[in-house]
Amino acid sequence: MASARRVLRVIAVVFAWIIGLCLVIQLVPYGRTHDNPPVTGEPPWNTPRTRELAVRACFNCHSYETKWPWYASIAPMSWVVEFDVNAARETLNFSDWKHKGDLAASSGLSVIQGSMPPYKYRMAHPEANLTQDESVELARGLNATVGVPSNI
Repeated sequence: MASARRVLRVIAVVFAWIIGLCLVIQLVPYGRTHDNPPVTGEPPWNTPRTRELAVRACFNCHSYETKWPWYASIAPMSWVVEFDVNAARETLNFSDWKHKGDLAASSGLSVIQGSMPPYKYRMAHPEANLTQDESVELARGLNATVGVPSNI
């Protein structure tokens, strides 16, 4: 009986430390800026359908039209979301096409290979799960939009 109480006490102390740590990390300011600067210019989309698919699967990270989920205000998830959005915008930004990013030319290939949108994003955003046909259509459209010859 005494050992059971001891185990419960240890579990309670560990749980209290975890709760305390979760509260303390809320003081870290990174991850809550939720910056959505004004759109300065989109690419010359090859079709409205390409833009529609890109909005559904890409814009939440690769544009200034991010819809910040509730968990983007709670550390440590806020850190992950802020980092991912900032990195995505630096890589390819559909809202600041003058500074589109170095990897714009490989965006269609990323969709076909399945690396975009990433799995962790698709888990939280089921609307970004494209069918095989939609993935091919988006990849071809992105290639046409950025001026890359498509062999897809």
